[in-house]
Amino acid sequence: MSEFIKVAKITDIAEGKGMCVEVNDKKIGLFNLGGEIFAIDDICTHAHASLSEGDVSGDEITCPLHFASFNIRSGECTGPPADEDVATYPVRVMGDDIEIEI
Repeated sequence: MSEFIKVAKITDIAEGKGMCVEVNDKKIGLFNLGGEIFAIDDICTHAHASLSEGDVSGDEITCPLHFASFNIRSGECTGPPADEDVATYPVRVMGDDIEIEI
């Protein structure tokens, strides 16, 4: 059964940036897009690289290793060399706390 788990504070993520959190041995990238928080798998589906360390441009994150790109809102792979989407996770903000459903 899934549950919401507190993973960060809203002030931990600057607008247009990402950060990695670990929940149940899983690395999750959190991203702040215009004050709205999104959560996706942090590991690129092409090679083992942290997406949260990449560059955010609009709704997309670019992998810092081989420059694959993903839509932060949907997890959809939008550019090679990756060809698989990343998982997304429901997010809610409770006061100053960011919680994701795992």
